Amino acid sequence: MRKGFLVLLVFITSFKPKEETKSWIRINQLGYPTHSKKIAVWCSNEATSISLFQLFDSATHKIVFTYTAGKPYGAYGPFTQTYRLNFSAYKKPGTYRLKAGSGISPYFKIDDHVYDGTADFCLRYMRQQRSGFNPFLKDSCHTHDGYVLYGTNAGIKDSTHIDVVGGWHDATDYLQYSTTSANATYHLLAAYRDFPNVFTDEKEANGLDGKNGRADIVDEAKWGLDWLLKMHPHNDWMFNQIADDRDHISMRMPAQDSQYGKGYERPVYFINGQPQQRGKFMNNTTGTSSTAAKFSSAFALGAQLFKDMDGNYSRLLLQKSASAYAFALKKPGVTQTVSVLSPYIYAEDNWVDDMELAAASRNLLAEAFQYAQQEPVTPWLGADTAKHYQWYPFINLGHYALAKQLKGRQRDTITHFYQQGIQRVWNKAKDNAFYRGVPFIWCSNNLTTSFAIQCYWYRQLTGDKQFDELEQANFDWLFGCNPWGTSMVYGLPAWGDTPVDPHSSFTHLKHYPIDGGLVDGPVYGSIFNNLIGIKLYNEDQYAPFQSILAMYHDDYGDYSTNEPTMDGTASLIYLLAAKQSEQSKRLNKTYY
Repeated sequence: MRKGFLVLLVFITSFKPKEETKSWIRINQLGYPTHSKKIAVWCSNEATSISLFQLFDSATHKIVFTYTAGKPYGAYGPFTQTYRLNFSAYKKPGTYRLKAGSGISPYFKIDDHVYDGTADFCLRYMRQQRSGFNPFLKDSCHTHDGYVLYGTNAGIKDSTHIDVVGGWHDATDYLQYSTTSANATYHLLAAYRDFPNVFTDEKEANGLDGKNGRADIVDEAKWGLDWLLKMHPHNDWMFNQIADDRDHISMRMPAQDSQYGKGYERPVYFINGQPQQRGKFMNNTTGTSSTAAKFSSAFALGAQLFKDMDGNYSRLLLQKSASAYAFALKKPGVTQTVSVLSPYIYAEDNWVDDMELAAASRNLLAEAFQYAQQEPVTPWLGADTAKHYQWYPFINLGHYALAKQLKGRQRDTITHFYQQGIQRVWNKAKDNAFYRGVPFIWCSNNLTTSFAIQCYWYRQLTGDKQFDELEQANFDWLFGCNPWGTSMVYGLPAWGDTPVDPHSSFTHLKHYPIDGGLVDGPVYGSIFNNLIGIKLYNEDQYAPFQSILAMYHDDYGDYSTNEPTMDGTASLIYLLAAKQSEQSKRLNKTYY
């Protein structure tokens, strides 16, 4: 009789509706170093409150830490109530979960090696983006680039062939932009300059398995430099991009594109300092400075790093840095990209930051200081919106390069510029539990990464730690401490919730992993709802967490939030290297 009752009870309860989750705890899925800021965010779609939270050991299931939840931060995006859970005081290594109210976090680690190897992991995506010989595919693509347009003022007849094979594809499309490639190259070089011990040698220069006596990041940076040299072959020749948005005809693997009317050749756009168009859309180019100065900076830093590795190459880069700087001065202003079929371009509107970095990289400190004062704060910092790539790079790299070489009042002036920008973001961030002050515009993850780097650089230059939690919050956001609870980097961490269906031909057509690729990130609902050609192909697994404030979809149909970008990934490589290096230095001090 009792046995039958138990069977009936099991049968009945098996059909009991699953209780809907009402609260969640968002964490950095990579984990937390023992002595770092350790913050999680508790979120609920109910008007409820919590007073305490608990940390559980995953092995023993025992409570190891209990603390007050602190103040409520109120509604944010899809949530009615939010709290910041600060467990920085707990420093014992291990694997844990957090619990507060009905919310339970995923498992995570506290360990001083949680960042180890992450920068090298993201280099996988850079290698996969190579044009010319692609080591991931073990095949070559776009080997006929390309034919020149807009070069008549420099004596180059339209349709003249020029060899510009190489470089990186910009994103899922196969366009190649000098501005993003030069910025990516600079970030890779800077990562090796600042954190050489972080990187390993597991690849040949061509990206295939093997060792060549150089860190893999040096090989990748040189791949970028070699292409930039092709795009600036003579003192008065410089090119801004290969191909245009006629590329966007379909999802396809990189091969030999033939949609441009000249066989397998793609157009190569000359920088003439004038507005350009190849259809009904005209860009707002005003000069030559923004792109050419980025060339000059990358060449100058490359010359510095290759001085002891390859003297001849270093001297070539130094000469090219000088000619690129002269090209930047030909017509002060911005060089925007070209679009033929759609209105979407890289609408860069600032250039003095690029000139500041180029001048600082070339030890022209007086000139650099003058440029620095013309744009003290990168304009998007503290703003609610901006055009696509309007203020690029997304932070002023020149301030850091210049401040390191200055002393006294001039150095204080430059570091104060950084502080002003950070404060503007903090004024917007301090009232929400995620400390989110970065606008949800296209490529918001790139802005988030760059802003975290600015906070890091400010801290390194000044020793001022007042923005530590803001810096960490932006880093944590990228790896899961966000409304969706997902990492924004494909495959990182391997055990986490990360993109699996990005807007990528490699994954969609061939199911190839795009390890290490940083996706664009969430956008305002108003942006998403007005984009051309957006269509979700699968059920939205993050539907409960979407709001008019911000949307993110792990769906290949969403090119606005889920497309990986080469330059964003390069910036993230710098940030991850900084995080790993910081922990290594702390451990070395502890042990020695």
